[in-house]
Amino acid sequence: MSADELRLDVVNDDLKLYQYADGLTFGTDALLLAAYARRDPGARAIEFGGGTGIVSLLLAARNKVSSILSIEAQKEYADLIEKNARLNGLSDRVVSVFGDLRENDVCPGEGFDLVVTNPPYRKDGAGLVSPSDKKNAARCEIRGDISDFCRAAGRKLRTGGRFVCVYLPERLPDLLFAMREAGIEAKRATVVSADPSALPSLVLVEGRRGAAPGMRLTRPLFLYRDAKHGAPSREMQFILDTGDFPVGFGDGTDPKEKGTKR
Repeated sequence: MSADELRLDVVNDDLKLYQYADGLTFGTDALLLAAYARRDPGARAIEFGGGTGIVSLLLAARNKVSSILSIEAQKEYADLIEKNARLNGLSDRVVSVFGDLRENDVCPGEGFDLVVTNPPYRKDGAGLVSPSDKKNAARCEIRGDISDFCRAAGRKLRTGGRFVCVYLPERLPDLLFAMREAGIEAKRATVVSADPSALPSLVLVEGRRGAAPGMRLTRPLFLYRDAKHGAPSREMQFILDTGDFPVGFGDGTDPKEKGTKR
């Protein structure tokens, strides 16, 4: 298979997904991001940095949103999102938009209920450089840094609208600062570790535009029961089965979550 060739995989929720051989492929961060977004069947949503479109497809397939615009700055990936949406019969709800999120007119309208993003984790030039331009664009802040992503979200969200992001723990201060500068207040955060003995490798953050300060840090999410990684944790199995986080990982606004344990 050459670098520019597509491969077809069947992933969670039996979604069919075309992916580039030399690009970043569907992984745990995208799966967790889609699960962390609250279920709101009437929501109008946007994804910044759509990639293959998998997060948008999961949100639509699970009826967690009504419709979603998937914004992508690489033309080949914008075309791929459209291809994957059509392949899964979701073209009426997942719309690919080719454009730069730093531009005010990247997508029509304002007052969206939800913005989700799995942004590039590394500053441009940091770490190892991949021979694949596709991977570098997805990993590094070549087409916008975290401040650009948050500013774009602040422009598009309605007051009270939610912003959900997956990021690196070591860059959490950058994310929280960028959110506040964009008028989005962090309300919930969850650190993710491979197992109880491992350091956190990801952090999930939910914010609300125009909200008052005050963030709830949930208990950690462990992907596996132990360091052998032989079986997923109970919480991770719940996510795999339902596409949602279990009770106890919410923001405390749902009375059913208060004092409830799984």
